[in-house]
Formats: sequence, structure tokens, C-alpha cells
Amino acid sequence: MNVIISNYPEDLEVPQEYVENVTAAAQKVGEIYGVENGEVSITLTNNDYIHELNRQYRGIDRPTDVLSFALNESEEPEVTGGADLNVLGDLVISVERAEEQAKDFGHSVKREMAFLTVHGMLHLLGYDHMEEEERLEMEREQRFVMEKLGIPRE
Repeated sequence: MNVIISNYPEDLEVPQEYVENVTAAAQKVGEIYGVENGEVSITLTNNDYIHELNRQYRGIDRPTDVLSFALNESEEPEVTGGADLNVLGDLVISVERAEEQAKDFGHSVKREMAFLTVHGMLHLLGYDHMEEEERLEMEREQRFVMEKLGIPRE
């Protein structure tokens, strides 16, 4: 799994352990779900920027913790002769929100950043939580991946 991490705004200070944690979580999802040849772009940001994106793309006027922009949501023509790479899409994670939620939930920022990455990656793979049955399935998958990462619920 190719994981491309960037910060926005560029001067946003993100601890290296967050970057490593997010990368490991995305790679674990790729390994478990058979998309080792996948690629995901992850932007680590602040509440202001994710608020702007949430308003623009979802019509929700408040910050959120993670946004997923999947590239595989519809039937696409098969490309032949190109690189064997499955570009899954983009994740945007608010580091500021993750730190707030970790404090609110009484667990580590490491766990929160990994969870948000897993949650977003599952969205890129087609999981959703709009209906109760979908929500329960997605929760099971999240728990499974978090256990495989060695970060079960604290």
C-alpha cells in the first residue's frame, strides 16, 4: 500500500509519530483487504481547513474528524497497459480534532489517529454507516482492524 502523507496548511506541525501511526494503519487496511497495490493520499490538517471542506463537500457547517473522498465509487472503464495501482482516494484527518477527541474519550492520540485512518480507509473501500446494518458491519470491521494493529479499545 502506497501511502502519501501531506500537511495542510504546510506549516502545520505534525509529530512524526502521528505520521507513522497513520501510515501503519492505512497499510494494515491494505494488507487485510487485499489492496496491497493500492494508493491513498492522506492530508493531516486542522479544524479550520476540515470545516471548510465539510461545508463545501457535505453541506455541513462545522469541523469533523475525518473526510473520505473515494475514487472507486462508480464503474470505471478498465485501463490496460498502465501501472498495476489501485488509487483508492483521499483522506483528510483533522489532527486538532483527533487530539480533542482522544482527550474527551480518555484514550491516546495514537489510538484516535489510527481509528480515524481505519474508519476513513473503510469508507474508501465501500463501507458505510448510513443504515443500522451497515453501521454494525463497519463497527465490526473497525474493531477487527484495530485489534490487528494491536490497538484495541482502551
